[in-house]
Amino acid sequence: MENSRRQSLLPSFLYTPSSFSSFTPKTFAVPENTASVLPAAQPSSTNKSFVIPAPSEPGKIEMYSPQFYAACTFGGILSCGLTHMAVTPLDLVKCNMQIDPAKYKSISSGFGVLLKEQGAKGFFRGWVPTLLGYSAQGACKFGFYEFFKKYYSDLAGAENAAKYKTLIYLAGSASAEVIADIALCPFEAVKVRVQTQPGFARGLSDGLPKFVRSEGTMGLYKGLVPLWGRQIPYTMMKFASFETIVELIYKHAVPKPKNECSKSMQLGISFAGGYIAGVFCAIVSHPADNLVSFLNNAKGATVGDAVKKIGVVGLFTRGLPLRIVMIGTLTGAQWGIYDAFKVFVGLPTTGGVAPAAPAASEVAKV
Repeated sequence: MENSRRQSLLPSFLYTPSSFSSFTPKTFAVPENTASVLPAAQPSSTNKSFVIPAPSEPGKIEMYSPQFYAACTFGGILSCGLTHMAVTPLDLVKCNMQIDPAKYKSISSGFGVLLKEQGAKGFFRGWVPTLLGYSAQGACKFGFYEFFKKYYSDLAGAENAAKYKTLIYLAGSASAEVIADIALCPFEAVKVRVQTQPGFARGLSDGLPKFVRSEGTMGLYKGLVPLWGRQIPYTMMKFASFETIVELIYKHAVPKPKNECSKSMQLGISFAGGYIAGVFCAIVSHPADNLVSFLNNAKGATVGDAVKKIGVVGLFTRGLPLRIVMIGTLTGAQWGIYDAFKVFVGLPTTGGVAPAAPAASEVAKV
């Protein structure tokens, strides 16, 4: 009955009869090329593999199956699309502080200027390209991160995957973000223009064709390289620091193993780890964020123009306090929503105790 209620609320591609037929109470199928790396899940012993075994109960999603990656992709859509849309007012003030610091001198005065000139409705200007753009980005970011993390772990082997886990987190997240930003870039270009040039357009429906008429289709990707410069370091920090922070929390701050913690406690740890990771993300990616805002606001502008006008110090500091608050909250909420969705469909939360390389005798038994 519980499984029926869950499945009725979820897209049908996450749960299909074919995905259940291969389950047995104790083991799950392992591809031949990974048989030497992944031990079968045994309920009577602690699993020491880098990767997580498939759930043993029928009706849940098999780890690393197409349904698993579909679930992670859908969770990414929810976590990124909804959270970025929710902080549209903060993003709006931040973008205008970066573009016109003489007018938008601080966070409080920025909100005051927007309220006076555009009214309360103005705080959510550009919410549609924000929602759609970051939903597309979140789908690629989380879905491909899980894929690349597994792929690089298999390439490295169990022992090296455990030894160099942080490098795997960094490589997996960077690979995923390259793809995610290609999906985000057109929406980001329109969003910045709508938010920083009152009167340019009401939103995506009229802003996109107007942008294309003005600068051509490739103009939508003018900010792609700076976007990569902002988002790839951001995402590498977001995933690697989150995995490390959560591991440290479970190891040093929680008095019992992760699998003995309640789901609500695990989700609280996900939010806390995400918020801390978000602070680091904001700092490392902020110069490129200033560049993206400048380039998408000014027609024909170059990186050199941005550096000349904003200054090197300004690239690192202009709008930073607001962005730390925004990105910290955003990242914490994203990890909370993403892991909550994973728990809802029967998957484990992300991160945990450091994996140990299996002993030679364990590998030989597989």
